[in-house]
Amino acid sequence: MFNDSVETILNELTATLLTVDNTEVDALIAEITSANKIVAVGAGRVGMATRGFAMRLAHLGFNTWMLGDATVPSIDKGDLLMASPGSGETQSIFDIVELAHKNGARIALITGNPSSRMGVLADTIVKLSAPSFTKEVGGRRSVQPMTTLNEQCLGIFFDSVVLGLMEKMGETHEGMWARHSNLE
Repeated sequence: MFNDSVETILNELTATLLTVDNTEVDALIAEITSANKIVAVGAGRVGMATRGFAMRLAHLGFNTWMLGDATVPSIDKGDLLMASPGSGETQSIFDIVELAHKNGARIALITGNPSSRMGVLADTIVKLSAPSFTKEVGGRRSVQPMTTLNEQCLGIFFDSVVLGLMEKMGETHEGMWARHSNLE
């Protein structure tokens, strides 16, 4: 049973992630590398995956914060707000995207719904369309509960973007470890 579940989950992850458009990922990487400051935002389990990515961006040397941290600075022109709402309609995330947009920050969105009201405000969109148990995408449904597949895909998506950033920047594992907290 366990091995069958693992195989099913890995197949769902692969089928979903291989639909991501490389040119959209390249545009996201360009936004990240050109930003003065980056603030990441996501709710619930999506927020957990996004927080991990924000940490890796800091390890890469970017000025990065996760919304909710006490040290989040103001953002404006030249800065990037990166949001990861699956639906693109989460009210609390929309309010933050709208504020960042009004303050002149660029908006990068990773979502399954590019035409959402957040999508209208975004400068860069990566479409990550993960089916759920109740919502079919591309003729597929997930066997996993709720929006688990989307949350898993985000973690792997972000780790793949980190590899792309490392290559583009000529960054090494040693360089990233040098930026890792030494207070643990």
